[in-house]
Amino acid sequence: MAKNTIKVSAKVADTVRPEIAGAKERPGWHAVRRIVQRITTPLLPDDYLQLANPLWSARELRGRVLEVRRETSDSATLVIKPGWGFSFDYQPGQYIGIGVLVDGRWRWRSYSLTSSPVYGTTYGRGERNIAITVKAMPEGFLSAHLVDGIAAGTIVRLQAPQGNFVMPDPAPASVLFLTAGSGVTPVMSMLRTLVRRGQIGGAGHIVHVHSAPSASEVMFADELARLAEEREGYRLHLRATRTEGRLDLSRLDEVVPDWRDRQVWACGPEGMLDDADRIWSEAGLKDNLHLERFAAKRAGAHGAGGTVTFERAGKTVTADGATSLMDAGESAGIQMPFGCRMGICQSCVVGLVDGYVCDLRTGDEHEPGSRIQTCVSAASGDCTLDV
Repeated sequence: MAKNTIKVSAKVADTVRPEIAGAKERPGWHAVRRIVQRITTPLLPDDYLQLANPLWSARELRGRVLEVRRETSDSATLVIKPGWGFSFDYQPGQYIGIGVLVDGRWRWRSYSLTSSPVYGTTYGRGERNIAITVKAMPEGFLSAHLVDGIAAGTIVRLQAPQGNFVMPDPAPASVLFLTAGSGVTPVMSMLRTLVRRGQIGGAGHIVHVHSAPSASEVMFADELARLAEEREGYRLHLRATRTEGRLDLSRLDEVVPDWRDRQVWACGPEGMLDDADRIWSEAGLKDNLHLERFAAKRAGAHGAGGTVTFERAGKTVTADGATSLMDAGESAGIQMPFGCRMGICQSCVVGLVDGYVCDLRTGDEHEPGSRIQTCVSAASGDCTLDV
């Protein structure tokens, strides 16, 4: 599965002011900020703007958490008001990066947007907001914090939406959503958008097969049930895997006899996605299948570890062979370019100046002069990055 490829120069560093998203669409405001920057040097405009409104920033996208809504016992929706520079023209199914200050350190992860980008709509609070829905994972420090620890009013950092696991406009004539667990989150943005665009057609238009351990663990259960009741064009099949077992995709004909004729969006555990990839490939229908993976496949590979030097930042850090270069850099307070943080979107690509690094997914080593993905690469001996 491929996400949008975003090219990021190796010259991007935490000391370089990034371009402001939306500046071209708001030239007047951007011009004012440039003037403010000149007359307030050496202080940055943000030093003054934050006094008036912490969401006004010329350096980064920010947002304020307005509400944390519990979805299940271990998941919650965060309703966020984005600050200046955020564009609401994202596509349903895309994800967004969110940074949260925890114990003095900014921690970043990417989550699917569950809100709709359709203009003129709100997320239940009378203004333009976005939403992400997070499931607390046992190994996920930040996900647990977002579900149980973050409070309304918290200021977060945001990265612009990206990804190509999206629903086109208009929607295809025949759709199958195949989801499990938190894999339903990008599909919720698609469904909400289709409702608001009035694009859910007649009987059989959309079939949604969703799996969860039990009925109480189905995210958005009430909304999905209501949608199935009110729209004849949406048919929902729920499977409780704790009692019924995991869905065997080789027997999908029993649930969706016409799956071969449908455009399919699938998101869920790796095993389910691997099965889908194999089955659609064997049927010669790979072009009909759109996959979204929430984690990079790692082959158990690791480097030897070593001292990582961030050349332009003038900092070094010692990292073991299982720690990504991105995590190593952030532990030293270096703001690394990033996107999906799982080796898909190419946003974290930087130059390897010296030494060798190991790709955690494949075990391949990269030599000096290579462009490497910091989120899925680890030190294989001492190395120097152009950051």
